[in-house]
Amino acid sequence: MNLITRHLVIFLVGVLLALALPVVSADAAPSGPPIRIGGSLALTGPLASQGIVHKLVGEIYVEQVNRKNGLLGRPVEWVLLDDQSKPEVTRTHYERLITADKVDLVIGAFATGSNLAAMAVAQRYGKILISNSMGVPKLGTYEMHFPVQGLPYDPERTFMTTVLDGLASSGKPPKTMAMVASKFPSVHFISVGARDVAAKRGVNVTLYLEYEFGTRDFGPIAARVKEANPDFLWIGGVGLESKLLLEALKKLDYMPRGHFSIFPASGPLVVAPEAKFHMSMTTFEEHTPFTNAPAVAEFVKIFNERAARAGLPYTKVEQQAGIAYTAWQVLEAAVTGTKSLDDKAMAKWLKANRVDTIIGKQRFEGPNNFGDDLYRLRQIQGNRWLVVWPKEWAAPGAKLMYPAP
Repeated sequence: MNLITRHLVIFLVGVLLALALPVVSADAAPSGPPIRIGGSLALTGPLASQGIVHKLVGEIYVEQVNRKNGLLGRPVEWVLLDDQSKPEVTRTHYERLITADKVDLVIGAFATGSNLAAMAVAQRYGKILISNSMGVPKLGTYEMHFPVQGLPYDPERTFMTTVLDGLASSGKPPKTMAMVASKFPSVHFISVGARDVAAKRGVNVTLYLEYEFGTRDFGPIAARVKEANPDFLWIGGVGLESKLLLEALKKLDYMPRGHFSIFPASGPLVVAPEAKFHMSMTTFEEHTPFTNAPAVAEFVKIFNERAARAGLPYTKVEQQAGIAYTAWQVLEAAVTGTKSLDDKAMAKWLKANRVDTIIGKQRFEGPNNFGDDLYRLRQIQGNRWLVVWPKEWAAPGAKLMYPAP
């Protein structure tokens, strides 16, 4: 090969490599009018301990999107309102977001009651609604509502089934159980069904109590639990309710051999001494195999830093942060997949496609757009939440501790 030919080959190889590489320039930055996404969260009131986690995740996600190319090449702006943990306020907020603020898209609120309120407004105006916390699947009948928190259509059956399967793996499954349930829609619905599942599995439910959402004095309920002296305590609670009940039990110098709650405020519980070895359900915890993907590891790192800066009691990515991130992933996938902001087109695309998310692959062709059961059993061990069942999702070296040491 002579010198001229050699230079020609080098030049052609360089051209081909240049064509194969992505072009990075200032033009890649989002530009034009922002795409405005409206939503409401419980930033005050009984659910604020969870709402603040969702706010932090949303802020991180919007920043990440805007550091890339935004959506459709345009920057994203999140218009967020505080619904004070009240569905009636949520309804007013979504009316305002759609009619007065004229947002391009909406994203769901936090908790079943508020999402039902948002859903009614979204349906009236033909807007797609992606929610991450809709705990009563049978009520989510709006065809353009897409639940992404990993619940199956029948959590009233699957939650207790997973718990009892996990407890059975310890070799000493409970024979008796006390169940207390808030009248908050999702946890009440799940607990009522779970009671039937427990009975069919041969567990004697020696105590079943219901209480009003927002209860703060759990002393009388704790006294009833102590009197029943069950092997296992099921708390159909949300937010800080399970922590308050465990504190009340501690004052009575009593603790069941095992205890579980449905949708607790993860951070406050994990730092509470009385919640040692407490169990709950989850779709994501900060350990392998959940954190194996590089993009997930990046989010985990950013969240840890922001959570510490915000003074959260638990700075690791857990259930609430996981489902919050998932909602934004699904919304982005729908916009990108349709290359539009058309609500009907996005809804049609989601019904026909699966979406990879931080908590697993999502599908929306099931009843009321619900898909597969992505929930696992977790437990507080060593000042953090760890998945302990099923085994293939358990943290390295972790196993269910029951009865609690």
